[in-house]
Amino acid sequence: MHPSFPLRSLAATLAILIAGALASPLQAAPQSLAVGSKRFTESYILGEVITQAARQGGAAAEHRQGLGNTAVVVEALKTGAIDIYPEYLGTVEREILKLPTGSPQALIDQKLRDLGLAMGVPLGFANGYALAASAEVARQHGLTTLGDLRKAPDLRIAISQEFLGREDGWPGLSRRYQLPQRPTSIDHGLSYQALASQRIDLTDIYTTDARIADLGLVTLQDNENYFPRYDAVLLYRADLPTRAPAAWQQIAALEGRIDVTRMIAMNAQAELQGQAFPAIAAGFLAGAKPASAPAAQASTAAPQARPSLSSAIFGGDFWRLTRDHLWLVAVSVGIAVLIGIPLGTLAAARAVLGQGILGIVGLLQTVPSLALLAALIPLLGRIGTVPAMVALSLYALLPIVRNTAVGLQQVPQGTRQAAVALGMTPAQSWRLVLLPLALPVIVAGIKTATVMTVGTATIAAFIGAGGYGERIAQGLALNDGTTLLAGAIPSAGLAVLLQVAFELAERLMRRQGAG
Repeated sequence: MHPSFPLRSLAATLAILIAGALASPLQAAPQSLAVGSKRFTESYILGEVITQAARQGGAAAEHRQGLGNTAVVVEALKTGAIDIYPEYLGTVEREILKLPTGSPQALIDQKLRDLGLAMGVPLGFANGYALAASAEVARQHGLTTLGDLRKAPDLRIAISQEFLGREDGWPGLSRRYQLPQRPTSIDHGLSYQALASQRIDLTDIYTTDARIADLGLVTLQDNENYFPRYDAVLLYRADLPTRAPAAWQQIAALEGRIDVTRMIAMNAQAELQGQAFPAIAAGFLAGAKPASAPAAQASTAAPQARPSLSSAIFGGDFWRLTRDHLWLVAVSVGIAVLIGIPLGTLAAARAVLGQGILGIVGLLQTVPSLALLAALIPLLGRIGTVPAMVALSLYALLPIVRNTAVGLQQVPQGTRQAAVALGMTPAQSWRLVLLPLALPVIVAGIKTATVMTVGTATIAAFIGAGGYGERIAQGLALNDGTTLLAGAIPSAGLAVLLQVAFELAERLMRRQGAG
């Protein structure tokens, strides 16, 4: 026989935890306007410009920055988790709607309406894809056009993960130009450093990137006109203009205000001068003129003083990020405990069923975290805390279920028989005898799950759930090691502190057991 469980109490506790997650401070207020952005410098800046413009219109606007690739951001827009984000015409045509280049505007608008979306407010510049190499590599191999790549099959090409798989990216480009190379993937924020250090020969770029001129890169001409136009536009929920008219009026006023020179200069302010995204956006909206594009791109242009690592770690948003990260870890592990201990008990009581349970929770560990997060967005109809907690709870199950099963199986048979002889019911025996004896092993599993979750929770920033991952994402986007470490070090420190706390608790339990 196996013990029965207090299912009503379990369900009530789960409901309380999930309700708390829904009420977390990361969730937007009912009347707020949520602005999204992708995980690269220009999108961060434009997202902040839109956010501040909406606030000028009286909206309680929130910028959910660095939400990952196009698929994640579009899904967030379709589900209503965000209301608007900056996009590019070619991406809307080819990647989102799967339409041919140059499709009629009426067809694009109709396809978007079918999704509950709309496109508008052309910002005044285009930012396209291109491939670039260092001047030395271009000279050595005689590279001036994309067609020239056919005569250099041994080039070391590394391109961004999204470009590697998207419809208007490498697959179509290699077919059009019959390219023999097989590129590897690299984070876009790291590609310029890899080019500069000669670890790769060629990568994909955005044509408004500030580092193109800074590093003296050669952009290969698209001599067969493969790439579509990438005019910068806004993609938004169709009801936004009527739902927030004052904020929309301010957002619509951005039309045509950003030319390509200004966009390159703002990118340079972030990437070369180290200015914060909100400060860059505020300067633009206030009408401040940045340094001229050439001067802004020069590596010797007076950058702002970079903060020391300690000040970057404990800077203004440290406590907010710590609170967010702890909230993610605590609730996720709590849910995993409430689910994992009953599952582990069932696995210990039923050997055949137990193998299946352990197999399933083990299989969950093999699912890539970003893929699981992206899959949960349409299922749950939101981004942010809730899908992050669901994913983190699933990842935390294995050590809890396994240790619960092992701990219960290690209870001596004589002890079990003694409990039966005393007239205990299966539930009483589990609660009063088996569970206390197995508790040290179970706590060890919870410790492992907690330490794992602290690290995994950094990925949650890619769907707007906050935490130390925000700094890591920004550091990758800007190729800023200090910002990256300012997120990685607190995460590692938190994991160590929690591990020490669990070890102290285990030591206390051993002393009490010995007493």
